[in-house]
Amino acid sequence: MGCSGCSTGRGCGSGGGCSTGGGGCNKLNVFDWLANMELPSGQKPFDIVEVRFKNSRKEFFRNRNGLQLLVGNIVVIEAAQGYDVGVISISGELVRLQMRKKKVADDGNIKAVLRKASPSDVDKWRDAQELEVKTLVRARILASTMKLDMKINDIEIQGDKSHISFYYTAPGRVDFRELIKAYASEFRSRIQMWQIGERQEAGRLGGIGSCGRELCCSTWLTDFRSVSTTAARYQQLALNPVKLAGQCGKLKCCLNFELDSYLDALKDFPQPGELETEKGRAYHQKTDIFKRIIWYTYADAPDNFIALSTDRVKQIMEMNKGGKRPAELDDAKPVEKKEVGYVVGRQSPPPSMNPGKQQRLQQRPPRRKPQPPRRPPNREQN
Repeated sequence: MGCSGCSTGRGCGSGGGCSTGGGGCNKLNVFDWLANMELPSGQKPFDIVEVRFKNSRKEFFRNRNGLQLLVGNIVVIEAAQGYDVGVISISGELVRLQMRKKKVADDGNIKAVLRKASPSDVDKWRDAQELEVKTLVRARILASTMKLDMKINDIEIQGDKSHISFYYTAPGRVDFRELIKAYASEFRSRIQMWQIGERQEAGRLGGIGSCGRELCCSTWLTDFRSVSTTAARYQQLALNPVKLAGQCGKLKCCLNFELDSYLDALKDFPQPGELETEKGRAYHQKTDIFKRIIWYTYADAPDNFIALSTDRVKQIMEMNKGGKRPAELDDAKPVEKKEVGYVVGRQSPPPSMNPGKQQRLQQRPPRRKPQPPRRPPNREQN
């Protein structure tokens, strides 16, 4: 399967909302909820559009020539040197809100959209995309030959093939001056190196998370906030690095998504601690926040979990502060025998059973345990 806007160059037939992944058109997609709204009389349409390039890179460009640009159109835009080719991702009034959100000033520094891409521009753009795979393999070989502590994870060739951007990850600073000279002589283009983090690397490359869906960092998440193990503790999760780590090797960003809900629910919870009863001291084991249940166990029975409501825990804590101790943790009444269901082998059959069958069950002799077969005695042959 391939996207019509990424694999054929005819524009995205679904308005930029497809998720086939053929060219990354689903990455950081924005729904234009202002598309069907009419502008007030006398107001001109906003002349800036958002253009998407490879993976999640997006930039704003001014439509100075008054072109009729729609979402999914392939356009040729102005670059620092030469020109580049991209796809329109947003147009209209929503671009104004996106610029305000990303704090981009509407001044003369915004580059222009030169024209709509011609068939020759699209063919050259496709050749550059096909060349990226071979270039990436060769770039990794050169970096490994120089024994640099870095990983070249992605590259992007400009639409006119005059500029190549290398994206790499490294634990620290890397002196790649000799590497740039080798790249310039090998690829005959202007070279630019960009160091990114592990989260940005996962967002550029994409993948499937443990939830079975595409990674949030490659589809909609742009604000990478710090994640700590405190978020996992508040959500009563086991501190298992294998389960808490994402594709990037860092803690999952989704640990922060529901953290506020857990913090609000924990406001009325008592501080977990030991409870004193006449039967003995009880220790806190785990907490179910949304069911408002706290489990405790006695020291002499660590496998017997007792579920208590938060009100009951508060009540016992108040009694302990006053020097009193309840008889049991759970003050529920014991279940009477008549309420207990029939269990085979533990109780006599209920009276409602067939009397003849009940008598046969009582007269049936117990089953004997099968004995192993006896071995014949060893006899000496004369």
